[in-house]
Amino acid sequence: MKKIVSLLLVVLFLGSCNEYQKALKSEDVAVKFDMASKLYDAGKYSKAIRIFEQIAPAYRGKPQAEKLFYMFSQSYFKTKQYYLAGYQFESFVSSYPKSEKLQEASFLGAKSYSMLSPVYSLDQVDTIKAIDKLQSFIDNYPNSEYLAEANAIVKVLNEKIEKKVYENAKGYNTISDYKSALVAFDNFIADYPGTPFKEDALFYKLDSAYQLAINSVPAKMEDRLNVAKTAYSNLIKFNAETQYKEKAGDMFARIEKDLQKFTK
Repeated sequence: MKKIVSLLLVVLFLGSCNEYQKALKSEDVAVKFDMASKLYDAGKYSKAIRIFEQIAPAYRGKPQAEKLFYMFSQSYFKTKQYYLAGYQFESFVSSYPKSEKLQEASFLGAKSYSMLSPVYSLDQVDTIKAIDKLQSFIDNYPNSEYLAEANAIVKVLNEKIEKKVYENAKGYNTISDYKSALVAFDNFIADYPGTPFKEDALFYKLDSAYQLAINSVPAKMEDRLNVAKTAYSNLIKFNAETQYKEKAGDMFARIEKDLQKFTK
């Protein structure tokens, strides 16, 4: 019995493959459309794409075109071909502004670009593009069922950009270029006041100011110690129980001690 079932499955599989190959070679676009639809419904998106690519030009302007291009866009998205998915969804939105799938396509098109966003250490051009696309969707569909997800994605993308800028500023501290670090941290804190990296930025700004001060020539030391003291106050004001409390406290004690030299 098991052999018979296995044999039937093999026959069905071969038959299915044969139908697919026939559809690929067929010159009848209706046959191709029917096969592509079946493949799409079965979740065989890669195979469906091969046929959609063949018949898409022939279906533009036809009644079935809206369904075809929606499935075509989704197939790219399902197979993680996000550049192509983004392009196809945007084309769908512009071509079918009255479609019941318009809102979904607008969201998925924007989401496709977010999937192209690289790790924070790389160039963030695609991340910025994705934020613009998602923000446009949010503005156009403020009551969308996809609004929460869109906002969540934007938050993640914004934090990625913030992390890159923060790490760039911290890099100056790492290589002991403390003057540049102070400027970079000031700009970062001003540009991203609500960033989750604010406490870290305030500490490394303090560290940069402290290192610059204690290694200064006497003529510049007092002013720089006061800058470091202000940096310490800003950190403690932001979070009195900061994770850097012990290190910051040690720096502050040294700052106060060194400042006493200038009051005598």
